[in-house]
Amino acid sequence: MDDLNGRVAFVTGGASGIGFALAEAFAQEGAKVAIADVEVEALKKAEGALLSKGVEAIGVHCDVSDHRSMVAAADRALGAFGKIHVLCNNAGVSPVGAIDETTPEDWKWCLGVNLMGVVHGIQAIVPKIKQHGEGGHVVNTSSIAGLMALPTLGIYTATKYAVVGISETLRGELAPANIGVSVLCPSFVKTRLHEGHRNRPPELGKSPDEPNAFISAMLASAPEPAEIAKRVVRGIKRGDFYILPHADTKAGFEARANEILAAFDLD
Repeated sequence: MDDLNGRVAFVTGGASGIGFALAEAFAQEGAKVAIADVEVEALKKAEGALLSKGVEAIGVHCDVSDHRSMVAAADRALGAFGKIHVLCNNAGVSPVGAIDETTPEDWKWCLGVNLMGVVHGIQAIVPKIKQHGEGGHVVNTSSIAGLMALPTLGIYTATKYAVVGISETLRGELAPANIGVSVLCPSFVKTRLHEGHRNRPPELGKSPDEPNAFISAMLASAPEPAEIAKRVVRGIKRGDFYILPHADTKAGFEARANEILAAFDLD
């Protein structure tokens, strides 16, 4: 999809961070934007910011872990704009802790948002993109943690590996319908991902009140979300599958890949 002008983009986790940066980047390309988010006040603020710039935009409340909520959000976007061309499954949370110290509720929360949120987005919106027959693009936000495992991020890593696998599968499935697929695998970006516990459902227990100090420090010096959004727009236009905006993570993945390749030769 080399031209986003007049197209409609639907972005989950769109009220802040990478999601809001994607919405702004799509708007700069002339696209209409639907931003979906679970955080009501942040969603209102983000919608207002876009509208104040003359962007054709709508904010839709959505809990991506709930299939019915995703369908309702998609229907609201379709009611406003008629079609959706670009789907960005971007919402995510990142509980921190050693795997043996995690709880079933930690897993249910993270799997619901990071993994099932992607599944629900695909199920609710991809058939609508197929239906209008104009082509489109799906961007699934994974992480560098979807390509190599990081200590204390076991649940997050498990979900992000799954998102990469889903995206690789989806690419082949959607190619005949002229729908491109990209998987975004950033490292640290200056977002509030480490504060995701603010939206954790009470019935799924409590996360630490204070964010992880190491992650907070890494995020403080990380690139701005707008830099990542630019790479995504470029990736959509070029038809890139892997979008890997952090070159400094290449060595870590290369070491993992080489270890796997070497294992094929072991007797």
